[in-house]
Amino acid sequence: MIGSTKKNPGSREVRVKEAADKPLDVIAIGRASVDLYGQQIGSRLEDISSFAKSVGGCPANIAVGTARLGLKSALLTRVGDEQMGRFIREQLVREGVSVAALKTDPDRLTALVLLSVEDEGVSPMIFVRTDCADMALEPDDVDEAFVASARAVVVTGTHFSRENTAAAQRKAMRVMKQSGGKVVFDIDYRPNLWGLAGHAEGFGRYVKSDRVSAEMKAVLPECDLIVGTEEEVLIASGESDLLAALKTIRTLTPATIVLKRGAMGCIVYDGAIPDDLEAGIVGKGFPIEVYNVLGAGDAFMSGFLRGWLGGESLETAATWANACGAFAVSRLLCSPAYPTFEELRFFLDHGSKHHALRKDEAIAHIHWATTRRREIPSLMAFAIDHRVQLEAVAEKAGADFSRIDAFKVLAVKAAAKVADGRAGYGMLIDERYGREALFEFARHSFAWLGRPVELPGSRPLRFEFSQDIGSQLVEWPVTHCIKCLCFYHPDDPPALKQEQQEKLHALFEAARKVGRELLVEIIASKNGPVDDRTVPRALEELYALGIKPDWWKLEPQRSQVAWKAIEATITGNDPWCRGVVLLGLEAPQDELELAFAATADVPVVKGFAVGRTLFIDAAEKWFAGALSDEEAIADMAARFDALTRAWLAARGRKAA
Repeated sequence: MIGSTKKNPGSREVRVKEAADKPLDVIAIGRASVDLYGQQIGSRLEDISSFAKSVGGCPANIAVGTARLGLKSALLTRVGDEQMGRFIREQLVREGVSVAALKTDPDRLTALVLLSVEDEGVSPMIFVRTDCADMALEPDDVDEAFVASARAVVVTGTHFSRENTAAAQRKAMRVMKQSGGKVVFDIDYRPNLWGLAGHAEGFGRYVKSDRVSAEMKAVLPECDLIVGTEEEVLIASGESDLLAALKTIRTLTPATIVLKRGAMGCIVYDGAIPDDLEAGIVGKGFPIEVYNVLGAGDAFMSGFLRGWLGGESLETAATWANACGAFAVSRLLCSPAYPTFEELRFFLDHGSKHHALRKDEAIAHIHWATTRRREIPSLMAFAIDHRVQLEAVAEKAGADFSRIDAFKVLAVKAAAKVADGRAGYGMLIDERYGREALFEFARHSFAWLGRPVELPGSRPLRFEFSQDIGSQLVEWPVTHCIKCLCFYHPDDPPALKQEQQEKLHALFEAARKVGRELLVEIIASKNGPVDDRTVPRALEELYALGIKPDWWKLEPQRSQVAWKAIEATITGNDPWCRGVVLLGLEAPQDELELAFAATADVPVVKGFAVGRTLFIDAAEKWFAGALSDEEAIADMAARFDALTRAWLAARGRKAA
């Protein structure tokens, strides 16, 4: 009909409209575990001495992988009512995965997996899943309205191994088909989890079983997309020959079949199975180093779903799947290794000169910056990381330095009183005198904590406790941000400049290695004349070395020209930088308010981290015995509150 707006049901436009009509794109059902990866590469599992923790399990990985690629995903399963279950729940929320269908089982433990990378393609693993929470999933856990709110559901092989979990998945499949959605089957065959291999054989991928094949074959007719390795296609069909297996599956279902072939990429079959297996649809491949094969299939599925549900061609979906799998095999962990869509697009557009993708600094930076634990669009921080200044106050009052820690606890209480659990508030607390203050900080709901590592006043830069900074940082909570003050001027003597640059670069590399954010504070005014180009030049020099901190902490600048130059430098070198926070030195509040106003039209400036303006008066009186604890808290809280109100007012916002 002329002028008709009716679209082909398989067209990209229809897929986009479906995405707008449904609250969710995909729900993954099944395993949810905590992976404990051995950190010593090339080691037997028996010899591993430390582990890295991450969310694992095929469906949980797919939920994370698709969320990172921009799909609205959810996980339907159970976790235990303990710390590991809460870790999975909290991490899924951080990744943007819906946990509305994630049930907490009060009687069972969250599953664990212990594994190591012993050799290329060899990863011994132990599944700790005896009566675990996710295998207690039952049909009553499947809310029909929730399933119908998604465009697709992913069911997985392991959960067809028990009657209750199989019934739950079948119910979800039925509801999805009735609602007009798609059923995706990840064959996900682990013989060990079907009771076909011993506990030590967790890495084993194939044991022939008529029972498993019968269960799988019964699932195939209800599927729209089937994804599996060569071994998984064999078990799903009950055949011993790959071509025969694919043809048997085709007699049972018209579904699109995706054959994963590891380093060889994949082949997609969307119709009759050709006698020449190579005659299917092939996406672009990416030859890279195989570092760890575990979790690569889940990354692959995530990439394929991003293209398939987005209405892209099967060739494009396969290319995206291959690329996501390449990221996974080039990195150690499962879900934390999966790319974000920004990262994927960069790789597809620019490629990489590195055979080992994890060594590509540009890609690694995008991955880091786009997978940070939380967004912090604005930061108002009370800085109480001062050491030398408070030593001077205590000495003047004749007080023991041990009392400094007690005063810092009061500062935390003052800041918490102002923050009151609201977003955007933080603190700077040191380790030398702030141990108890750090514990007090943890009792409150702050958005951010920075901890200094520099030796106060050092020039050239030195670290406070050990020059082996990495061994110190690994003990910090993962949410703590490294803060380093460097008295750096672009006109410093070459030898001094080089020494400071090397120190900052070593710190940056250590921060990335241990997974901690970094704030670099630059003070140039104490060591030379400053003009509108001084700080931009300093930042350019550090960026040229590959140093890309998450935050900069800078002095108030003399003009808008200086701020615009700073902003251009940061955005030009690192568009993913969190931004700049203003330092205060000893400026009175009225001067700080002027500095706040001067940056109101500079988007890269996100907040402030001020200390002495807030605490010095209270400190002098408290150490001298002229203020009680409560009075000191009230004094500092009033000053911090006034400063935060001034900051918000300068940006046209009001305190909540």
